[in-house]
Amino acid sequence: MKRKIMITVAPVARVANPDDEVINPLTPEDIAEEVSECAQAGASQVHLHVRMENGDITHLTDVYSHTLDLIRDKSDIIIQGSTGGFEKELNLDERCSAIDDDRTQVASLNMGSLNFGEDLIFQNPEVQIEYWAKRFLSRSVVPELELFDTGMICTLERFIEKGIFNPPLNCNFAMGYYTGIQPSVENIIHMRNSLPQGCNFGISHNAMTDFSIVAASIVLGAVKARVGFEDSIFYAPGKKARTNSVLVKKLAQLIETMGYEVMSTEEARDLYGAK
Repeated sequence: MKRKIMITVAPVARVANPDDEVINPLTPEDIAEEVSECAQAGASQVHLHVRMENGDITHLTDVYSHTLDLIRDKSDIIIQGSTGGFEKELNLDERCSAIDDDRTQVASLNMGSLNFGEDLIFQNPEVQIEYWAKRFLSRSVVPELELFDTGMICTLERFIEKGIFNPPLNCNFAMGYYTGIQPSVENIIHMRNSLPQGCNFGISHNAMTDFSIVAASIVLGAVKARVGFEDSIFYAPGKKARTNSVLVKKLAQLIETMGYEVMSTEEARDLYGAK
C-alpha cells in the first residue's frame, strides 16, 4: 500500500505584492477562490492568514470568519489557524483569535522564539505557548507544533512531561528562517531522530528555490508538506508559480512521481483526529 502525503497550502504572502509575475490573493474573495483551486489541485488543508479588502493583513475575527464563509461555500478543506503575529499591540487572545471560530479545526503553535531579521524578534515565550496550548485544548483544536530549531524540541518534551501534550502529536519542521535551522538532509534526519516517540512530522521550507528539501523530507518519513506564497513563489530554480494552485499541482505531481499518493481531506482529518 502506498504511503500517503498530506498537502497544506499557505496562500497569503507576508507582503501584498511579492512579485509582479504572480497573482497574490489579497481580498477575502480572492483568498477563498485561491483556496478552492488549491483544494481541487490536491491540498487538504489551508494555513490561513486573512486580509482586509484593501489588502492589509488583519487579525480581526469578523474578517477571518467572513473569509471562512466564502471558503466553505466552495470547499471542505481543513482550516488551520495561526498564533503568529509580529504586531506588538496584539495580546495573547488576539494572536489566537482564529480558534474562536468553530470551523478552525487545527492551528499552528510556535514552540519558541527566534530572530526573524536583524531587528525583528518572533516572540513566543514558554508561558505564552502554554497559555495558547491550553486554549487549544479548551476549544478542541488540534495543535500543529511548529519547530524552527532543535531547541524547540526540548520545549515540546517539557510540555509532554507536564501533561499539556499527549502523543500522538503533529509537528512541522519550519526550515530556512533567519536564525532557525537551515534546510539540509542532515538537519531533517537530526530533527526527525530527536522527536519524542509518537510524533509525526511535516515540512515547510521558507524561501525555497525548488522542491528538493520537500522531496527529501518525504523520503525520510514526512507525512505532510506545505507550499504557498507565504513560504515561496518558486517550485524549481528560476521557475515562479503564477498562483498558489500551481505550487500545489506541482507538489502533487512530485508526490505521485515519487511513488506516493496525495492524502484526501478526510484522510487528513483522520491523521489529525480532527472532528
